[in-house]
Amino acid sequence: MLEITRWLNFSETTFLVPPESDEADYRVRIFTLAGELPFAGHPTLGTCHVWQSITGSDAAEVVQECGAGLVRLHRSGDVISFEAPALIRDGPVEHDDLARFAKVLGVDLSDIEAARWVDNGPGWVGILLEDAQTVLGLEPDFSLAHGRLDIGVAGFHPDGSDRRYEVRAFFSNQRGEMVEDPVTGSLNASIAQWLIGEGRVEAPYLVGQGARVGRDGEVSISTDDAGTVWVGGRVFDMASGELE
Repeated sequence: MLEITRWLNFSETTFLVPPESDEADYRVRIFTLAGELPFAGHPTLGTCHVWQSITGSDAAEVVQECGAGLVRLHRSGDVISFEAPALIRDGPVEHDDLARFAKVLGVDLSDIEAARWVDNGPGWVGILLEDAQTVLGLEPDFSLAHGRLDIGVAGFHPDGSDRRYEVRAFFSNQRGEMVEDPVTGSLNASIAQWLIGEGRVEAPYLVGQGARVGRDGEVSISTDDAGTVWVGGRVFDMASGELE
C-alpha cells in the first residue's frame, strides 16, 4: 500500500479492506508518502463516496472503520459529513506560547481576540482575529517558529456573507517545513466545537479556507439534536482508472 501511495505521489491515498467490526460498513487504511494515518478528513469523505459508488449504496448514514476506530458519516446529496472527534487537549493557551504564535503570524498580542487549545490529534491551537480580512492578510514568518507549529486562525466575515468565517491553517509537515494547508477537516472540526461551544456562532454555516494558496475551499458545519458537530464538503469524482 505504501509503495502504491508513493508511486501515485498524492498527499494521501486510501485502500478499502473488509471491516473487522460488525458495526462498520467498510474499513479504510489511509496512507501518506511517509506512512499510515489513523484518521484524516479528506480521505474519509472521499472513501465514503467511492465505497457508495462501488456498492451502489444510497444510505444516508454510513459507519467507517479506520485506525482511529469507528467514524460516523452522513450523506445529503453531494455533501458528506463526518462526526467531529473529541478534543484531546482543550483550554487556554499559555502566554509564552501565544506570544510566539503572534510573532510568527506578524500580529500583536492585543490583536488576538481569543485563543484556545483545540487539539483533536494534530496539535492545533485556535486563534481568533478581528475579522476575515485580517486573517486573509496575514503574512507569516515561519523562520520565527522555532519548533513545531500547528496554528489555526479564524476571523468572521461581515453579517450577510455566504460564509460565516475564514480559516487558515499553518503547520509543520513531515519534513519539518512550515506550510499552509488549503482545507483542513480536523482543524475546522475543532474550531467549530470551540466557537459553537462558546456561543460565538450558531450552526449550520459555511467556512472558507484556502484562498491565499490558490484554492476556494468551502466547509459545511452543522450540529445534530445532541449538539454533536459535523464537518462536511462536496464530494465528486475527478478521475478513474485501473492499476495492473
